[in-house]
Amino acid sequence: MIKASIALAILGLGVLAASLSGAVAVPFYLPLSTLALAGIVYIGRDIPKFLRIFLAMVSVTHIVLVLLVLGATSGLITGDYTGYVPPPSAALGATAFGAIIYGLSHVPVVRTICRITDLYLESQADSVIRMPFLGLVRAREGTIGTWMIAILIAINLAQVALNVRLSFFSRDMFNALQDKDASAFWYQLFVIFTPLAAVFVAMALTEVLLQNVLSIRWRAFLNTYYLREWLGDGTHYRMQIMGRGADNPDQRISEDLRKFVESTYSLSVGLMNQAATLVSFVAILWTISAGFTFPGTSWEVPGLLVWVCAGYAILGTWVTHLIGRPLIALNFEQERVEANYRFSLARLREYTEQVALLSGEQAERESLGRRFGQIVDNYMRIVFRLIKLNTFTSAYFQANVVVPYILTAPYYFIGKISLGQMQQVVGAFSRVESALTYFITIYTTLADYKAVLDRLTTFEGAIASAQRVGGESKLLVNEASGRELRLKDLDVRLPDGHALMHTDALTFRPGERTLMTGPSGSGKSTLFRAIAGIWPFGEGQVLVPEGQTMMLLPQRPYIPIGTLREAVVYPGRAESYEDGQITEALRSARLPQIAERLDEDRNWAQTLSLGEQQRLAVARALLAKPDWLFLDEATAALDEPTEGEIYRIIREKLPNTTVVSIGHRSTLTAYHDRRVDMKKTDGGLSTPVDLRQAEPAE
Repeated sequence: MIKASIALAILGLGVLAASLSGAVAVPFYLPLSTLALAGIVYIGRDIPKFLRIFLAMVSVTHIVLVLLVLGATSGLITGDYTGYVPPPSAALGATAFGAIIYGLSHVPVVRTICRITDLYLESQADSVIRMPFLGLVRAREGTIGTWMIAILIAINLAQVALNVRLSFFSRDMFNALQDKDASAFWYQLFVIFTPLAAVFVAMALTEVLLQNVLSIRWRAFLNTYYLREWLGDGTHYRMQIMGRGADNPDQRISEDLRKFVESTYSLSVGLMNQAATLVSFVAILWTISAGFTFPGTSWEVPGLLVWVCAGYAILGTWVTHLIGRPLIALNFEQERVEANYRFSLARLREYTEQVALLSGEQAERESLGRRFGQIVDNYMRIVFRLIKLNTFTSAYFQANVVVPYILTAPYYFIGKISLGQMQQVVGAFSRVESALTYFITIYTTLADYKAVLDRLTTFEGAIASAQRVGGESKLLVNEASGRELRLKDLDVRLPDGHALMHTDALTFRPGERTLMTGPSGSGKSTLFRAIAGIWPFGEGQVLVPEGQTMMLLPQRPYIPIGTLREAVVYPGRAESYEDGQITEALRSARLPQIAERLDEDRNWAQTLSLGEQQRLAVARALLAKPDWLFLDEATAALDEPTEGEIYRIIREKLPNTTVVSIGHRSTLTAYHDRRVDMKKTDGGLSTPVDLRQAEPAE
């Protein structure tokens, strides 16, 4: 940005010096606007990168505009080529747009948008992209994204320039028709229009390709980033137990990120396109209506059509905002109730057997009906609001067709303007009005975009809160020398701060099989989660043996959708094990009926009973061979004989694994060497107490 600022300053000083010396005849504001933009670029060097890209492209555009004006005034550009030279006021417009960009960088909501966007643009991850004629190009992902956005901005600015030139083509063609000048008509059609149209089509196709490539790369990066933040270090689990501010994280990652990327590009580039259009066509309107008088009077108003168009657009924008403002909150609510309904359907699919066993179909229909009713109610509020909005905007845009003709017809009939100029005014008026009413056109999109942004920021807030709780936790899990797992001065609390369990000291010795018992809610499972390092609420230390592995099997194991092979080795990789090892593990876990179905792809959590799922989790442990195995009622769904077989298999197949179990059956005592019971103290806390030493089961 400093280099761009220096280049602008040098150009501005050079034009100023040439103008003062009489070497070139340019408006006084041209060098001053160049120097002003140089200052804006310099102070804007620390604004978000996303905005710096726009500011840099505005600077390049400004330099090109100034050079074209200098070329025309100095006689370097002559003949038909002068039709491609923009008016000097276009450079002034570029400076104004630069000032707007700098001002937007201080708006809180824009800074929020840029913060999320800059995650991608400042990425240092190595990447590759296939370029025409160059093949694969290696670069930083952020650099690739930056250049693609810059090229797309350049294409949009070039399209505006082409539209300006086509405006003059329209004027000249209609003048040729009015004068019945056939040669001029065919010249305009084939020599001027055809090459411009070909270039326009080529740029449009390039824009479509680049925009879609940028969108998917941008979304892929943000998807990876948010997944890493959400799934990192147990954050997703802490968010769930804390219950803070992020319903349906699946939708926020899948849908909201997609909408954010698409809307951020379309709205930002669209705004820039409309701003450039506004500046370019305002100059045309101003020039043509320079001598127009106020209707019914002899009072001459400089640039009358510009003021009429601006007033017309401002009125329309203001009314649109008043009518459409409630859409922001309504769209946010619609996203929430839609996501809740989808989640309820997905959860019902997961628990179809349980619902069928309880004959709960009627209750589910009523529950789903209530949730869908919320969708309908909020949707109808959106519909009624949109009817009001569309009623006004439809009438407004229909009036746009005739307003410029009504304004220009009197001047055409008195011979003040030609037919070509009238058509040019109509086209310019339409484009200026469209640019000024861009806010009206995108209001619904803007409302939805604000809702998406709010959902992403609340999701980020929930992630940050969960990460902060994890980082500030006083319940420390540290590696220590020795082979014992020790708890020292440990207090385990609930998320609301209430104390649940306390122990001054508790030691689990290697090779010793321990059974933990106690009433439900006494903190047994929570203690296991604290030992595993995912429960942050509490104080004290968990000292785990250095370099040893740990595995915890819950009562209801997680089984991913996919092949049986992937389900058994989870969270490991399928290629880490031979098929024979996986098959043997399944047979040992008493699942011979599915041991030969490793390549079958299905939702195994719905295919297998809970008892079969628990045995599949045991097969995982037999493959992973952890040093410590914690079983949180991991065999509770099995009958007692099968449960006994599983414990004997674990002892036989994992002779070097220390087993700690939670269970309520008295028969489990025979498979453990030691029993620890959670007892209530006088203060209401639970504390682990050694009851007795048991004889090992044979």
